[in-house]
Parts: sequence; C-alpha cells; structure tokens
Amino acid sequence: MAEGTIKKLTDKGFGFISTGGDKDLFFHSSSLQGVRFDELHEGQRVAFTEGRGPKGPCAENVKPA
Repeated sequence: MAEGTIKKLTDKGFGFISTGGDKDLFFHSSSLQGVRFDELHEGQRVAFTEGRGPKGPCAENVKPA
C-alpha cells in the first residue's frame, strides 16, 4: 500500500491526499476502511491503494497509517 498525508477534507464527505508528488489524490468517504470520515484530520498519515475513478486517479481502501 502507498502512504500519503491528508491535505484537505471537505464537509461533503471527500478529501484529497498529498503523495509528495505533483498531483493530489481524491478520496470519498465510501473508500475508507476501519475509520469514519469524521475521525480523520488534515495532516494525518494514511495508507491507500491507488485506483481509477471517473475523473482520474483516486485513493481507495484508505485507512490510518
């Protein structure tokens, strides 16, 4: 699994993960494993698998690292 840092969370149930590169990965609350969306915070390290969504790359199976 890859790791990154939560860069931004929204009040609509999705956020973005910084992977250290140029692009941030989108994730939706339905992609979380073992944690609720409201337990996450910006700056938190997370592990994820990179997937493909309708608008491009996204993070799936997101969980605290």
